[in-house]
Amino acid sequence: MRYSALSNLGINICRLGVAVTFILSGFVKAVDPIGSQIKIEDYLSAWHVSQYIPDILTLLASVVLSATEFTLGMLLLFAIRRRLVTRLVMTFMSVMTPLTLWIALSNPVSDCGCFGDAIVLGNWETFFKNVVLTAATTVLLPNAMKMPRLVSLGTQWLVINYTMLFILALAGYSLYILPPLDFRPYYVGADIRKGMEIPEGAEQPKFETTFILEKDGERREFTLDNYPDSTWTFIDSRTIEVSKGYVPPIHDFSITRCDNGEDITDEVIDNRGYTMLLIAPYLEKSDDMQFNDINRIYDYAIENKVSFYCLTASGEKMIERWKEMTGAEYPFCHTDATTLRTIIRSSPGLVVIRNGRIIGKWSHNALPDESMTKHPISRSEIGHMPDNPTAGRIAWIVSWFVVPLFLLTLADRLWAWTSWLRRKEESSIIYKLLKKKRKMRKKIVAGNWKMNMNLQDGIALAKELNETLTAEKPNCGVVICTPFIHLASIAQFLNQDIIGLGAENCADKEKGAYTGEVSAEMVKSTGAQYVILGHSERREYYKETPEILKEKVLLALKNGLKVIFCIGESLAEREANKQNEVCKAELEGSVFNLTAEEFKNIVIAYEPIWAIGTGKTATADQAEEIHAFIRSCVAEKYGEAVADETSILYGGSCKASNAPELFAKPDIDGGLIGGASLKAADFKGIIDAWKK
Repeated sequence: MRYSALSNLGINICRLGVAVTFILSGFVKAVDPIGSQIKIEDYLSAWHVSQYIPDILTLLASVVLSATEFTLGMLLLFAIRRRLVTRLVMTFMSVMTPLTLWIALSNPVSDCGCFGDAIVLGNWETFFKNVVLTAATTVLLPNAMKMPRLVSLGTQWLVINYTMLFILALAGYSLYILPPLDFRPYYVGADIRKGMEIPEGAEQPKFETTFILEKDGERREFTLDNYPDSTWTFIDSRTIEVSKGYVPPIHDFSITRCDNGEDITDEVIDNRGYTMLLIAPYLEKSDDMQFNDINRIYDYAIENKVSFYCLTASGEKMIERWKEMTGAEYPFCHTDATTLRTIIRSSPGLVVIRNGRIIGKWSHNALPDESMTKHPISRSEIGHMPDNPTAGRIAWIVSWFVVPLFLLTLADRLWAWTSWLRRKEESSIIYKLLKKKRKMRKKIVAGNWKMNMNLQDGIALAKELNETLTAEKPNCGVVICTPFIHLASIAQFLNQDIIGLGAENCADKEKGAYTGEVSAEMVKSTGAQYVILGHSERREYYKETPEILKEKVLLALKNGLKVIFCIGESLAEREANKQNEVCKAELEGSVFNLTAEEFKNIVIAYEPIWAIGTGKTATADQAEEIHAFIRSCVAEKYGEAVADETSILYGGSCKASNAPELFAKPDIDGGLIGGASLKAADFKGIIDAWKK
């Protein structure tokens, strides 16, 4: 028991670690989809295929990746679709772990970007993190069903749909407006000058800026040491680190005027007044639909004596084209494209700086409106930094996602707790004294499909039953026992709080070279809860002896299955008045070797063989008589308390027409239904007999 508790603790520690990692990774990617897109583009560039992949596909991949990680993490945390989700997580890790090993060895990018800019890990750190996650998932894979659910089966669809809706909405908001949480060094409130400072004595890194220029159709790369004359046209630039050292958070912020080549970086940072920066990394890829609003804001800046610059990495030709398309009169400056994409995730986007500190950012889809430009900038909302923006945005996210899920989980658990209390009350001694004995036992209607229906028809029937009974809550336990091929498929959607799932048989061997056999462990692994053993057809056609059945019962119980154990006499034995002798011998031969605790997982199904599939039915009095005898045998072996708790089902041509009369008898606790279980309406008619 102690080992089992420690084992379960370890399983759930692994579950929590993997779930939280996936949730965090997916969340930070969804908060900044463009950041993830940039990282994907870095990988594609390293593989020399970036020119073949359009931007829309890399952006879509970024959103899909974030939604997948976040959703898998939430489903794992809530233990929803446990087997499927664990397999999907393992598949994901089977791809990512080798990939990050290659990245660590070849170092095509400086970091993998698995946690965006929130937590920057080195490539080897990322690989070892994935090794740990893969190991944890390996633990979860065979133990998926040991992870306790946080919400009941019927509530899971709410968690699934709300999680997916939230993460996609968050990604959409981040793309259309701006990331609600900014983990980059240019966040609102950041002091650019301070971010550029290097501690005294720190080792200095060395960078080299390469400029790509064009002249007479020829493109060449230059450095500052051999920068050519003005007859060359600027195309692009990139800055790389050539020597390691302390790298300040902001190390690549540089502004050069396009008209005269003047470096105005210090002028912008040191300006004690306001500076507006229109950020457009590549004008050819920037949205030009809001040019009227941009021009209006530029006019406002001129009126308020506010410096206004457009920062871009585009060349002169594109700048001139932009001016022609938008009527722009503001000055243009060159800045590294990566820096611009880091400053703001919008193209174009507006940034307001005062005394070197970023006090506001706006996407081109949400530029300051006219009401914000009526007053001088010192008295306008534009000129003041929002109060504690990060805390407010975290509160916003918590209020829209965490709080609803917490309340849903709390309500679900409270309902489960009250149900548990009701069950405990019903099992108390006082309750037992107040109720009839038959009320103490579980009422069950079990369907035995036998060798009927292909997989598609079986799934259709199970879905119909699932929908009907989930909506109309039966007054008894319901079980459907299906052919082996149906089990795993049906278990994926069956609400087993309403309908239990069972197999029609299992092998008498644990494992090994037994071609065609299906072990109890295999049955359990599909999600089944029950197994039928000892059915008269198995005894007659396949010569199953009491010893074989004894082994099957033991293996089923060992693997956590409840056994519906069938007993009954033939017509000849009934006519010889040997029914009691036969039933008792079958119990003694296969299940009376169990302990009282083990026997609590046995449901007995009395099936008069002469009434199975013949249309004949034992009268209600005949059935009650043999059921009472069977219960007396159990009482003789295990005592009255165990006998009173043992459910005994009737299994001989039970139909909706005779079920009410049969179920009214005190020792008949339900039915094991054959042909009538193959049609939802017929089966439900029998189930509804408990409401009469």
